[in-house]
Amino acid sequence: MKILVTGTAGFIGFHLAQKLIARGDEVVGIDSINDYYDINLKYSRLEVTGINREHISYGKPASSSKHSNYTFINLKLEDRVGINKLFADFKFDRVCNLAAQAGVRYSLENPMAYADSNIVGFVNILEACRYNDIEHLVYASSSSVYGLNETMPFSTHHNVDHPISLYAASKKSNELMAHTYSYLFKLPTTGLRFFTVYGPWGRPDMALFLFTKAILAGEPIDVFNNGNMQRDFTYIDDIVEGVMRVIDNPPKADSSWSGKKPNPSSSVAPYKIFNIGNSNPVKLMDFIRAIESALNQKAEINYMPLQPGDVPSTWADVDDLWGSLGFRPATSVKEGVANFVAWYKQFYKK
Repeated sequence: MKILVTGTAGFIGFHLAQKLIARGDEVVGIDSINDYYDINLKYSRLEVTGINREHISYGKPASSSKHSNYTFINLKLEDRVGINKLFADFKFDRVCNLAAQAGVRYSLENPMAYADSNIVGFVNILEACRYNDIEHLVYASSSSVYGLNETMPFSTHHNVDHPISLYAASKKSNELMAHTYSYLFKLPTTGLRFFTVYGPWGRPDMALFLFTKAILAGEPIDVFNNGNMQRDFTYIDDIVEGVMRVIDNPPKADSSWSGKKPNPSSSVAPYKIFNIGNSNPVKLMDFIRAIESALNQKAEINYMPLQPGDVPSTWADVDDLWGSLGFRPATSVKEGVANFVAWYKQFYKK
């Protein structure tokens, strides 16, 4: 297939592009390469896939020196003219939209970045899919949409009407907009609620990266909610396997769906929502112990209150993912953290 993957200088998009390239799909990747975090890490990811930073120019295709079936373009989602030209030029079969302004805490400081990328940008993707006969749009949502929900584990059959960050609200809006296009224009769409993704080449603003960097430097780490947090940490390889299975299986209309008792995860339209999580919440302090073990070094901890926008706990119900696609993430935190630490030490020569 010819597949557009947005966000291929980012963590998940980089890993997904590699897997799709390896199995023989023709992949076009785009990314704005913004400075939300270290752009050198983003360029390093691109270099792994054969995209040299000297060959990157805004809006211009750059061919991979390693893979004949990979092309990269520096492009913003909110660039409507650029997005429309992209779709017209390449005639994609399927689209996986992973590009977004990420981060819960950053959304408190710079809300317009989320409006531009996650709202305007996503409408541009939807419109381009609508007018270019795209067989399936897969897009990243987030576990943060569960907001004030306290029923555990979080299920896609629960309503998610009480987000507590603009980032979460933007992801919820993506699900609503996608449903509208699925219903009106019969565009098959699948939203994926990712749960705390981690692993090699991960984001520097995430806990694993921050903690590893600080511990190696002998600096204290900030642990929020006084350590009383738990997360459904999900290893990157499991995320990518789930995304690929979803790309290959466009949703169909649910004939059993009823507006009198609506199921939020499906519809009379070709629309679906999945959780992708490890379904095994880990206490933050246990996660820190796994990092200490991999580093063979103890952490100095600053206990802090819960930050605005954060939720104390996440836990994914992935029964739908298993029932529909026969897949359930399974990589242990011990294994995943050890893999990240090995990558970090090699990449930063620590």
